[in-house]
Amino acid sequence: MSSTVDFSVLFDGFRDKETIFALKRKITEDAKKLKEKLYIMEVCGGHTHTIMKYGINQMMPENIEFVHGPGCPVCIMPKGRIDAAIALAQMDDTILVTLGDMIRVPGSSKSLSQVRGEGADVRFVYSPTEILKIATDNPNKKVIYFAIGFETTTPMTAALMDRGIKQGLTNIYYAINHVTVPEPMCAIMDDSETRVNAFLAPAHVSVITGSKIYEPISNKYGVPIVAAGFEPVDIMESISMLVTQKLENRAETEIEYTRSVGVEANPKAMELINGYMEVDDSFIWRGIGAIPKSSLRIRDEFAHLDAYKVFADALPKESAEDHKACICGEVLKGKAKPFDCKVFGTACTPSSPLGSCMVSSEGACAAYFKYGKSI
Repeated sequence: MSSTVDFSVLFDGFRDKETIFALKRKITEDAKKLKEKLYIMEVCGGHTHTIMKYGINQMMPENIEFVHGPGCPVCIMPKGRIDAAIALAQMDDTILVTLGDMIRVPGSSKSLSQVRGEGADVRFVYSPTEILKIATDNPNKKVIYFAIGFETTTPMTAALMDRGIKQGLTNIYYAINHVTVPEPMCAIMDDSETRVNAFLAPAHVSVITGSKIYEPISNKYGVPIVAAGFEPVDIMESISMLVTQKLENRAETEIEYTRSVGVEANPKAMELINGYMEVDDSFIWRGIGAIPKSSLRIRDEFAHLDAYKVFADALPKESAEDHKACICGEVLKGKAKPFDCKVFGTACTPSSPLGSCMVSSEGACAAYFKYGKSI
């Protein structure tokens, strides 16, 4: 006899209507005392989708506005990196593996999905550990993992490298595109045109890094930051915490997502990451430009696993600029909303995207298209 577990009960309390509206009333009342308009950047695309899906944007008083951030790993991937992945996939005897939405992001002339249609062996996986079986089953093929993501997914790549080495698999190579959250947050605050004066910090990243990585940002720029969970009650509680900080003239890093996030980093995850990777000099963020020290690369002692070094001769030297009609870069910097784009929902849709913000399930444009509300 089998039984079915109803996991929805785990979320019910965080989606409770009465709790949400009680927090709405508190935020509305407290916001009347604010001396300036609160522009809250939700760094993570997961937060954007929660805000849109549950209409949290519509619950806010006029002096609180959400500003979208660059926390979607698919959205920020530059064309140069996509072009490199395509070139790697087109090499003989190669299997290129990546995560989900990445295969649909347009490069200079095509996407990984298109080259797969032309015959290249491009696969997506839900877990990087699936690559171990792919490599084992295809010993005569070069298996290249096009690794993407923020601190959330970086430990999985490091764990894959660790297991692959221990299993003696010599046909797995890594094209590392892991980026970090604090540096783009600083880049946004350094922009003289920014309106951002508060942050919702990403939950999953914070589980790995701890909240301590945001403290220098709070201190340097005088902005309140709250590490927030993804459920509607999480978001509402976090907004209330940001408003309270403003009213008390504080600029601190706080944790709302206490059930999963602590101040300190996950030591096991950081040990794995630091064992195989180190901070790179710079990374070109799509639509934003080069941000120093905002990404990771494979350590020199593991250069024989680095696809960008081993297959350097196969990589393209130049890449095209983003589509002129696409304003994804402005969206990622918090300077525009998807509805400000002239091609939104017409020439640019999830099925035929011109920009990366419409491709990813975490992209702001995809959220607007799906839920049809403006923030």
